Amino acid sequence: MITKDIAKKLTKTEIAKSLGVSRQSLYYKPKKPDKDLETKKIILSVMAKHKSYGHKRIAMELSMNKKKVRRIMKKFNLKPYRRRIKRFTKPDDINKAPTIYENLIKEIIPDRPNLIWVADFTYIPFQCKFIYLATIMDLFTREIIGFAVSLAHDRFMCLDALQMAFIKTKSKPKYHHDDQGSEYDSEDYLQKLIDNQIIISMSAKGHPWENGFQESFYSGFKLDFGQPDQYENLGELIEAIYLQINYYNTSRIHTSLKTNPVRFREQYQFKSLKINSQSLRQLV
Repeated sequence: MITKDIAKKLTKTEIAKSLGVSRQSLYYKPKKPDKDLETKKIILSVMAKHKSYGHKRIAMELSMNKKKVRRIMKKFNLKPYRRRIKRFTKPDDINKAPTIYENLIKEIIPDRPNLIWVADFTYIPFQCKFIYLATIMDLFTREIIGFAVSLAHDRFMCLDALQMAFIKTKSKPKYHHDDQGSEYDSEDYLQKLIDNQIIISMSAKGHPWENGFQESFYSGFKLDFGQPDQYENLGELIEAIYLQINYYNTSRIHTSLKTNPVRFREQYQFKSLKINSQSLRQLV
């Protein structure tokens, strides 16, 4: 062991020799702390834009190893924004009789757009009242293809969201699935589906997980959206809802898709077009 008194009398060459290391190693300063600080800054810039991103999505955004991102986030105590979301129980549906429709999609894994559309709505508290948001999601791409905002949760709001989906996709699904709320079980809504020859599927009563993709969307949507009362009036709130849905569709990475819903759909369409072009060339 080299004591402080002995070290004062020895040269650095002698100290290095006694320790069995090179003289240059006595001047070495680890670079990792500096690199970690730089990576921390990059991670913080992503978290500023995507407030609810965990280490997996941040790693995808940065094309970085997720273990490295997790280590640095843990080291600097970087945590995504989390807010407990309470499930809204629709009073009108508590004593509603079960629907005649069954869950027909639970064994189906969609392999293309417009095979299964799932529908639901949620509430947004704003200035001591509720604003309601209805959405239609394509289960394959996870894209919100139709939505409507209203002061009342009724069949007209849900029909508006469905009509937007028809217009945007210029198509219709084979299956339409919802949680058998009274709005979706209404005569007008069901007739719209029947007129378009769409197969009706519904979750069992009291089984919200059977429409889990919509539940998951609303949970993430409210986390990213933040406090609704930050907006001064209804017009600003509605504009913010539109922007948030656009952000979800075009920017927010979906973990299972490894990209955002619109890009995933475009990638699928490009691959399908390429395959069809190759098939035509072979026929010729």
